[in-house]
Amino acid sequence: MTYPDPKPRMGFFTDSSVCIGCKACEVACKEWNEVPDDGLDFLATSYDNTGALGSESWRHVAFVEQTEADRTRWLMSSDVCKHCTNAACLDVCPTGSLFRTEYGTVVVQPDVCNGCGYCVPACPFGVLDQRKGDGRVWKCTLCYDRLGAGLEPACATACPTKSIQFGPLEELREQAAGRLETLREAGVAEARLYGDDPDDGVGGAGAFFLLLDAPEVYRLPPAPVAGTRRLGSMWRSAAAAAVALVAGVAVSVARRP
Repeated sequence: MTYPDPKPRMGFFTDSSVCIGCKACEVACKEWNEVPDDGLDFLATSYDNTGALGSESWRHVAFVEQTEADRTRWLMSSDVCKHCTNAACLDVCPTGSLFRTEYGTVVVQPDVCNGCGYCVPACPFGVLDQRKGDGRVWKCTLCYDRLGAGLEPACATACPTKSIQFGPLEELREQAAGRLETLREAGVAEARLYGDDPDDGVGGAGAFFLLLDAPEVYRLPPAPVAGTRRLGSMWRSAAAAAVALVAGVAVSVARRP
């Protein structure tokens, strides 16, 4: 989709090194977007009451407890839809419910979604989820309605430590690179950026992260790939194979006495 008035691509940079696990982002997201309650069942695993992203959790603060011989370390990070450059969910949607906005984000239109669920397995991050009793898919919109009014997303506004930062994606990438360098100079060797590389399996994420350990520790896939990124070449290859098959059959028929 093209827009007559193009805007810079907007996104999130989530710096987990300053996340305190307050879950203000989860609450703000639910309140602004009228997302139904969840996280009320005791998971008996940690203080992480919501557990994962889903149709009722568009922001999810992960709590990771690491216990070593002499210390216990808590890692916390607020996860969200990645708004991928190569968005497999968008590619497989048969109704046009999923679309890319003028800000480069990926949004679901609930009044167009037919509940087919094709996008759910297509997402390499496991973000998309169908709401029980509804069937339609719901996820982070990066507060599309707020952006149109010149406001920041609710989660970024509510974050007390500025762990969640919102702005033009290219500026956020520069900012994140500087933050990473600062941490490594301070001796935090495990610090790394996740989702910032435009050459990764999803073409780079519109919501990326600074992590203090491997992605798997935060239950993030280490090398996500959009299964549809080569869809165009696959169709061209299939078409070429079909043409070759038809030509072969035609030659065979022509040679019959």
